[in-house]
Amino acid sequence: MIPSIADFASNKLKFILKMVSGLALLGGAGIGLLTLSSAAGIWLGIWDFRVSFDILRIANTYGDIVALVCLAATVTVIIATQFFKTGNTVKLGSIAALGTMIAAIAYYIPESFRPGEGVSYPPIHDISTDTISPPEFVDVLPLRVNAPNTVVYGGSANMTPERLAQLSREAYPDLVAQSYSATAETVFSKALAAVDKLGWELVAQVPAEGRIEATATTFWFRFKDDVVIIIERQGAETIVNARSLSRVGGGDVGANAIRLRAFFALL
Repeated sequence: MIPSIADFASNKLKFILKMVSGLALLGGAGIGLLTLSSAAGIWLGIWDFRVSFDILRIANTYGDIVALVCLAATVTVIIATQFFKTGNTVKLGSIAALGTMIAAIAYYIPESFRPGEGVSYPPIHDISTDTISPPEFVDVLPLRVNAPNTVVYGGSANMTPERLAQLSREAYPDLVAQSYSATAETVFSKALAAVDKLGWELVAQVPAEGRIEATATTFWFRFKDDVVIIIERQGAETIVNARSLSRVGGGDVGANAIRLRAFFALL
């Protein structure tokens, strides 16, 4: 039996709709893999964070465009399959929708690293609750031998201790020494529990000095930031000071402050 012109047109339309849904999935998967590669390259030791930043910029620039195109393809496929009665509405629509979802996530990931609207952070990477006599690192020092950032408070380029203290106070006025009525021993134990719950790698615990040192590793870029906590008894109160310092990067986009807030919230 010779296919009619109508059958030929119907088959051609089905093929086109399959291609549209397939291309939507392919486009979404492509931008998704691009975004994922920014982290995979660091995890596998192929490149450093600067390359990852460049990759995420590309993904952020084109991710929303790809997502919108995929969304338009999804809507087109669903409407066309229904209007022309070609069938496979759910299958083809789901394939295109999957591409849309992947592209949207690929756009959202780099976008999530941006500060919120109206939010700005100072170009600093060393946050301490005590800006006069910042807690000093001891056991972490060997781990920072090759780190670009110094452990000297205010010792980085174009920075002084006074300016760093001022920028910290202006941006994070809530991050000051915290006092507790519990004994130093009790607070020390609770601080260790908080370090463990936050998933930081414990580097040292010295109860005699009231000192705890740990390293926090960020998920996506695998940045390593070091934390030192000093716990001491002063009169009827136990005072806790903490400092969080990035190993690389000029600014931390608030990461160290967020880390200390999370610690004190648990404490």
